[in-house]
Amino acid sequence: MKKIALILLLMFSVSVVFSQEQKKPKVGLVLSGGGAKGLAHIGVLKVLEESGVEISYIGGTSMGAIIGGLYASGYSATQIDSIFKTTDYDALIQDYIPRSTKNFYEKRNDELYALTLPFKKMKIGIPRALSKGLYNFNMLNKLTHNVRHIRDFNQLPIPFLCIATDIETGQQVLLNKGSLPQAMIASAALPSLYMPVEIDGKLLVDGGVTNNYPILEVKNLGADVIIGVDVQDDLKDRDALTDATKILVQISNMQMIQKMDRKRKATDIYIKPDITAYSVISFSQGNEIIKTGEDAARKVIDQIQKVGNAEKPVKRMVPLQRDSLFVSEIKTNQLENYNRTYVIGKLGFKAGTKISYEDLDKGINTLSATQNFSGIGYSFSKSASGNDVLSMTLVENPIKTYLKFGLHYDGLYKSAVLLNVTQKKLLFKNDIVSLDIGLGDNFRYYLDYYIDNGFYWSFGLKSRYNTFNRNILTDFNNGELLNLFGLSSINIDYSDFTNQAYFQTIFAQKFLIGAGAEFKHLKIKTKTFEATDPILENSDYVSIIAYLKYDSFDKKYFPKNGFLFCGDFQSFVYSSDYTKEYQNFSILKGEMAFSKTFFNRFTLNLQSEAGFTVGEQTVPFFDFVLGGYGYNMINNFRHFYGYDFVSLSGNSYIKGAVGVDYEIFRKNHLNFTANYANIGNKIFDTSNWIDRPNFSGYAFGYGLETIIGPVEIKHSWSPETKDHQTWFSIGFWF
Repeated sequence: MKKIALILLLMFSVSVVFSQEQKKPKVGLVLSGGGAKGLAHIGVLKVLEESGVEISYIGGTSMGAIIGGLYASGYSATQIDSIFKTTDYDALIQDYIPRSTKNFYEKRNDELYALTLPFKKMKIGIPRALSKGLYNFNMLNKLTHNVRHIRDFNQLPIPFLCIATDIETGQQVLLNKGSLPQAMIASAALPSLYMPVEIDGKLLVDGGVTNNYPILEVKNLGADVIIGVDVQDDLKDRDALTDATKILVQISNMQMIQKMDRKRKATDIYIKPDITAYSVISFSQGNEIIKTGEDAARKVIDQIQKVGNAEKPVKRMVPLQRDSLFVSEIKTNQLENYNRTYVIGKLGFKAGTKISYEDLDKGINTLSATQNFSGIGYSFSKSASGNDVLSMTLVENPIKTYLKFGLHYDGLYKSAVLLNVTQKKLLFKNDIVSLDIGLGDNFRYYLDYYIDNGFYWSFGLKSRYNTFNRNILTDFNNGELLNLFGLSSINIDYSDFTNQAYFQTIFAQKFLIGAGAEFKHLKIKTKTFEATDPILENSDYVSIIAYLKYDSFDKKYFPKNGFLFCGDFQSFVYSSDYTKEYQNFSILKGEMAFSKTFFNRFTLNLQSEAGFTVGEQTVPFFDFVLGGYGYNMINNFRHFYGYDFVSLSGNSYIKGAVGVDYEIFRKNHLNFTANYANIGNKIFDTSNWIDRPNFSGYAFGYGLETIIGPVEIKHSWSPETKDHQTWFSIGFWF
C-alpha cells in the first residue's frame, strides 16, 4: 500500500509540474517606433533576458521593427547592442555609397555639387527623400543571413510581425510574410528621410504614421501577457518645435498619442524609458539611450520576474554567420530601358559564382550610383540544389534631368557659383550629358557627353574653358622676359579652350584605360610689357592622348585609405604656331598617392609625381608649373606648398610629398605636409634630378568637411625664399 501511495504521490506531483508548465503564459513583446530613441529597446531586452523571460511573439514598428526583427531572427540583446554600437549612423542616414563602387565619371560628379534637384517639364522639383535606404537594407540582409530563405515570419525563431503604412490609402499594412529585411526597412521608412518601399504593389512608409504600438496584432498571435516598450514622444509646445524633424515627428505622433491611452491600459507590463532629452536622430547618444531602457525595465522588475525565471537567464542561440553565398541564378523584373546584361554588368558577378556580402553590397551600390534606379530591392530563395537564387526588383528612375549647384573660392580662380544641367538618355539609353558653368570672377565651363558601356569600350566627348588673371613669378620661358625687363613677376590673362573625343574601358576590373584626340586653343596675354606685343601665345594645338588610371581612395578630399595612380601620354602633332617656333613633341607624366589611417584619427599621406617632354623643341606654355594649393588643376599646373600660384616652371619635374592628417573631431582636420621638387629643362638628361631637391615647402593647415565641400586654410613657407603664403579655399574644386 505504501508503495502504491508513493507512486500515486509522484504521479500527482509530476502532473502538477506538467500542468504548471502547460499554463506558463506566452509572452508577447511590443516595441514602438521612435528613431534613435528606439535604441532603448536594447536595454529592455537585456533586462528581460537577465530575468529569464522567454519571448513567444514580437511585434514592432519602425525602429521597434528593426530591433524586434533582429531579436526574432535569433540575436541576443548583447549581440544587438554590439551591432548598433558599431554602426556608422552618418552612412545609415545619408545612404552612403562607397566611392570604390562608382565609375570615374560618377566619382568626379559626386565630388562637385552641394545640391542636386530633379527637373521635369520646366519645373524644379525636390527629391522624394534624402535616402534610398540601401545602406540599411544591405546591412540587414547580411545580418539576417541565417533566416534569408524564410518567407513566413511565424517560422522565425520567434514569430514576428511589423507595421507599415500605405502612403496612397493611409491605411496600416501588417507585414508577416515575405522578405524580412524588406519588411523591417518598410516599417522604418520615415517620410522625407527614406524612400517609400514597394511590397506587393503597395507603396509603404513608416508604420508609426498609423500604428506605432501594435498590441492588438501581437495579442492575436496568441500572447497571454503583453510587455510593451513605448519610446514615443509626448506632444511638444511651440518652443520645442525648433526644426523640421521635430515638426514631422509631432505630426506623426498626434494620432498615436490619442490612441495610446487605451493601448497603455491593455498592456500588462508597460515600460516607458525616459527619452525626453533625445530626438529621432540622437544616434551619437546611443549608449545613454540604451541605458534609459535598462533603467526603465528595472523599475518594473517585480512585474517582469513574475513572467520569467531569474534563476534561468535566457541564453539565445547565436545565428550562424557566413559571409559567402553561392548564387545559382539571378532574376530581374522586366525593365523598359535596361536589359539584363546591363544589370548583371553593374552587379559585377554572374550566376553560378560564389560571392561575399561585400561583393553583393558593391554590386548593389554600383547599380545605385548610376542614379538610373529610384528603387532597388532583392531577396534570396533556395534553389533545388540548396543554393541561393537572387531575385531583384528594380524601379527605373523617371527623372532624366537634374539641376545641380555648387560654390567655390580659391586664390587662383577666385569666387564662382557652379550651375550644372545633367541630362540622361539624350540620344541613347546609356548616355549622359553634363554641362557645368562657373559664374564669378572668371567664367568657366565644362561639357561632358558620355556613353557608358561598362566593361565594354565606352565613348565620350569633352569640352572645357578655363580662364584666370594673376601676377605670376614665371614667364613660361626660362625667365628670359623677366630678366630682360628686370621684373620679378608679370600679370597674365590665361585662357584655355580644350575639346576631346575619347574611348575608354575598364581594364582588369580596376584600371581605367583610354585614348583619344584633343584640340586645344591656348591664349596668354599680358599688359606688363607695354612696349611689346601683349600676346604671348595664341595658338591651336592638335594632339593624341592616352591614359591609365586607378583610384581606390575612399574620399577625394581628406582620404583615409586608398591608392591612386595616373599615367598620361600626350603627343602634339599639329599647331597653328603663333610663335613660329613649333616642332612636334610629346609629354609623359605620372602620379602615385597612398593614404593609410592609424588609430582611427591619424592618416599618413604619401605622394610622388613626375613628368617630362620628348622632343628637341617644346612649347614652354605646356611646361610643368608648380605653386599654390586649393584650385582645380588643368594642363600641367600642379600644387606645391611654399611657393605662390604658378611660380616654378620647366619641361620636366619630379615631386614628392609626405603629410599627416589628424581628425581632431568629426570632420575637422589638422594637417602638416612637406613637399620637395626638382624642376627645370631636361632634368632627367643628367643624374642631377636624384640629387638633393632644389625646391621645398611646408604647410600647416586646418580643414573642415561641409555640405558644399572642403573649407581649408593653409599656411606655407619655403626655406629657399623665406616667403610665407596663406591660402584659403572653400567648396569642391572646379
